[in-house]
Amino acid sequence: MMIFLKKYFSKWWIAAGWAAFMGVLLFMPGSMLPHENTFAIPQFDKIVHMCMFGGFVFLWSLFASNREMPLKRLLSWFFFIFGLGIFYGIASEFIQKYFIPGRDYDNADIIADMIGASIGYGISNILFAGGYAKK
Repeated sequence: MMIFLKKYFSKWWIAAGWAAFMGVLLFMPGSMLPHENTFAIPQFDKIVHMCMFGGFVFLWSLFASNREMPLKRLLSWFFFIFGLGIFYGIASEFIQKYFIPGRDYDNADIIADMIGASIGYGISNILFAGGYAKK
């Protein structure tokens, strides 16, 4: 599975495309968001936030793990990417609050973003740094 991930998903444009896709979803005006009441899962948007930011950290870490560098530097990059994910999550909430019509600020979204980024960071460290050290 690692060979498949590294072969097809470790390109910079995959991670950049995911970040851009997140931007579209996060900065879409509230009037464009679907309002489905018949199949409503409580706090479903928090699950979406966790998946988006976990994917962000995971894909950028996958890209970084494909580069030749010492393990210590790779782990530093993983932490930098994790911090960037946290910053993106916090900044997106403030942008929604002040600049996007129909969207509002939610502390729970920031917490979900942080949880997702943490999960992506943890998985990246286990999968990529562990395998990297065995090279």
